Amino acid sequence: MTTSSLKTMHQFFSAVFLFLLLPLCSNAQTARQANNTGFTCNFTRTCTSYAFYRATAPNFTDLASIGDLFSVSRLMISTPSNISSSSLNTPLLPNTPLFVPLTCSCNPVNASFGSLSYANISYTINPGDTFFLVSTIKFQNLTTFPSVEVVNPTLLATNLSIGQDTIFPIFCKCPPNSQGTNYMISYVVQPEDNMSSIASTFGAEEQSIIDANGGETTLHDYDTIFVPVARLPALSQPAVVPHAPPPVIGSNNDDRTGTVRGLGVGLGIVGLLLILVSGVWVYREVVVMKGVVRDDEEKNVYLGGKAEGKNLDVKLMANVSDCLDKYRVFGIDELVEATDGFDQSCLIQGSVYKGEIDGHVFAIKKMKWNAYEELKILQKVNHGNLVKLEGFCIDPEEANCYLVYEYVENGSLYSWLHEGKKEKLSWKIRLRIAIDIANGLQYIHEHTRPRVVHKDIKSSNILLDSNMRAKIANFGLAKSGMNAITMHIVGTQGYIAPEYLADGVVSTKMDVFAFGVVLLELISGKEVINEEGNLLWASAIKTFEVDNEQEKTRRLKEWLDKDILRETFSMESLMGALTVAIACLHRDPSKRPSIMDIVYALSKSEDMGFDISDDGIGSPRVIAR
Repeated sequence: MTTSSLKTMHQFFSAVFLFLLLPLCSNAQTARQANNTGFTCNFTRTCTSYAFYRATAPNFTDLASIGDLFSVSRLMISTPSNISSSSLNTPLLPNTPLFVPLTCSCNPVNASFGSLSYANISYTINPGDTFFLVSTIKFQNLTTFPSVEVVNPTLLATNLSIGQDTIFPIFCKCPPNSQGTNYMISYVVQPEDNMSSIASTFGAEEQSIIDANGGETTLHDYDTIFVPVARLPALSQPAVVPHAPPPVIGSNNDDRTGTVRGLGVGLGIVGLLLILVSGVWVYREVVVMKGVVRDDEEKNVYLGGKAEGKNLDVKLMANVSDCLDKYRVFGIDELVEATDGFDQSCLIQGSVYKGEIDGHVFAIKKMKWNAYEELKILQKVNHGNLVKLEGFCIDPEEANCYLVYEYVENGSLYSWLHEGKKEKLSWKIRLRIAIDIANGLQYIHEHTRPRVVHKDIKSSNILLDSNMRAKIANFGLAKSGMNAITMHIVGTQGYIAPEYLADGVVSTKMDVFAFGVVLLELISGKEVINEEGNLLWASAIKTFEVDNEQEKTRRLKEWLDKDILRETFSMESLMGALTVAIACLHRDPSKRPSIMDIVYALSKSEDMGFDISDDGIGSPRVIAR
């Protein structure tokens, strides 16, 4: 089998999988949850309720994985779901209906929300997880990401750590203290549903469903509603294929005939198995072993004179031998000493530590996963508005990779805008920061081959140096190449471009979209997702959808960061920046401006707003509170 045909096969199966996945992603994107943060309550008891859940490929097609997700046993799902105990280990067909038991209670949240009715489900953050994706994909809209944020007030949705324990509040409700209702079923409305079909499915009365949901008669796709039942209906499960009946004892001729037939059937089955085994063997030899050989070749990379003859034995240094003359190769002992053994006192954020080596301060990023992609991209970029990589280190014993960056003194833009610093940024500095970010993006979009897409532009990934000049950091999700399609959606909710979330399309225009959101943060000082779960970019588009310029200016004065109003500046400068931001957020990526156009427009806004000859752009000014 040729490389070309293998590639064609891979593209075909990828396309099929994407075709199957896209409706789910689109549903997750367009879901309308009327009760965004959950359902208020005032009862004191705890009850057992049930969530209606469907088995889904590829991760939740067996009782064990679904049980682990909801922290219940397989038997606790199989019994109410009409699945025999002998089938506990049998794979489930996609869309197999299940009843998952929930321990429902009324949980106090905070003064703003009071108490909410939900089941506490513990969940550990995995790579690529966001509150939004886990809520909509894994838990199938049985909760919402605003509710997750409310229940986890100490966690920052834009900066989740892998392995972090989280509570996902699964919406539920206890039945009223009246006869006739013993259980409440949490059910997510599907597009094809109506009140009659839901009532018929669960053997409930339409009016009782309406009453259980506060008198609401209108169904909204992907909302969670509650269905009251006296007893759980028997779910219709796929029929089990019966075993062949035992042979009937007859004459010798019948025995002989049966033996011949049995032998023929047996030989046929053996032949079929041989064909299947041969196919698997060919696949293994051609595809899998080829990958193993390639992996082994990548693992057998050496660190030249730094560690000559030492096999790294981990796929962390694949094809980066050409980096050795560009970057310093640090020893693990140096990094351990610089960070006091990676002590919490040296932690900057996430898995990045501050450390001093030979009198120089560095930011040291500790990684458990493969750093090859990030190193491959970083070795070909060099720009003043990108955080500079100084070196790296491999620890083969712990299978860790460490990337050592320049230390950027003033921390992240997010901390300046949202974490209550005593000093606030002036509009002049904010606009200069926006231009710096745009310049950094222009470099990776226009001056690298192939072009680089950052994929995670956000205020927490923008660092400010001692002169308050901006540098783009964290290329961990970056990708070389344009217009690729991925099925693994990663990023930070609130900054993700609609076409990427829906279709997985990777292009420079997704960075342009995220830049538009950061520009809105700089103008408004607002978080990208507010306490009600509303997106900043959606709010901005709705607010400024007016043709009257005077009305638009009035709305801008009400909407922008109040700290900016304390200084003298040109409204034309602000309006110019706002116009750029709104243009970046166009739902059609082809209609968003190029990063080159953005740099030009913002520079023009800067010229309109300030006379830079007096003290120079490099002289920062902050506003004392």
